[in-house]
Amino acid sequence: MRAIKALLPLLFIAACGKENGNQSATASSTAQSGGSVDLTGAGATFPYPIYSKWFSDYAKATGVKINYQSIGSGGGIRQLSEQTVDFGASDSPMSDAEMAGAKGGPIIHVPTVLGADVVTYNLSGVTTGLKLTPQVIADIFSGRITKWNDSRITSLNPTLSLPGVDMLVVHRSDGSGTTYIFTDYLSKAVPAWNASVGKGKEVKWPVGLGAKGNEGVAGQVKQTPGAIGYIELAYAKQNNLPTAAIRNKSGSFISPSVQAVTAAAAATAQALPANTDYRLSIVDAPGADSYPISSFTWILLYQHQRDATKGKKLLDFLNWALTTGESEASSLDYAPLPTEMAAKVRARLGTVDFASQ
Repeated sequence: MRAIKALLPLLFIAACGKENGNQSATASSTAQSGGSVDLTGAGATFPYPIYSKWFSDYAKATGVKINYQSIGSGGGIRQLSEQTVDFGASDSPMSDAEMAGAKGGPIIHVPTVLGADVVTYNLSGVTTGLKLTPQVIADIFSGRITKWNDSRITSLNPTLSLPGVDMLVVHRSDGSGTTYIFTDYLSKAVPAWNASVGKGKEVKWPVGLGAKGNEGVAGQVKQTPGAIGYIELAYAKQNNLPTAAIRNKSGSFISPSVQAVTAAAAATAQALPANTDYRLSIVDAPGADSYPISSFTWILLYQHQRDATKGKKLLDFLNWALTTGESEASSLDYAPLPTEMAAKVRARLGTVDFASQ
């Protein structure tokens, strides 16, 4: 497991590229190097490390080989919509328009694990303990706060020595699920953000410097004193980057962790019917222990499988992932689905049908 964790930063660097449909050898995961491939998929970069492990473990256990191209959420949605892969993967749910444009009919969203966006920063002498509210985050990323010793920040952090240096905002320059999660949160928690910037895989940022991929944002923050940006939880943890505690809907300041992300999903999971489409947002979730910028990541598949053999193999894998696979999530800095939710998702998979051969 130590070896796997040591490799994760390299996996993220290889995987977290611009969300497009271009495949590359460095951004692909094949369960087994030799022999034919049973299933192909493409999409989100965030779950790449755990999906790689799942596909490898599943191949060893069953002999079924899965090739996954880590090309970004937008690329995965496009390839599934064009029916060039057996499944897609995304960190942001498909829109109604994207769903309607898919060639193979209705698409099922299968949440697999949970992750989170974190706010990371480069501030001399401050490596822990920074607290932020959603309004302050919105003011920073919209350019209304430009100095680290702004009273709106110092009032939240009376025990920290915050210098009067300029603040440099760093955001993603490429379309990404990470940006979708971050802007979805700000749109829910701060009405003024929703009215001005809004949410999406790509938005028009009011201020700041763009960087490509999570590794680009992290690198820019690390080399620039006074910088602040948003990246994914697993990437921050594996690279030992500082993160802010954020005030949640219940008024508690919560640091990002696997436990806090799981808590954000728990209340939602208990109330879900088995037949929901699972295009769910859990940002700004209720609960004293909930981390507010949490999200599912999804595997996408067609409700009506045109190839019965492949369809059954895909369902077998997904049922394995939602049981055996979930137990591996925490060790790789992902949060597993709540047990009740995993059971409901498996019930939803039972509605998939197959073309006759």
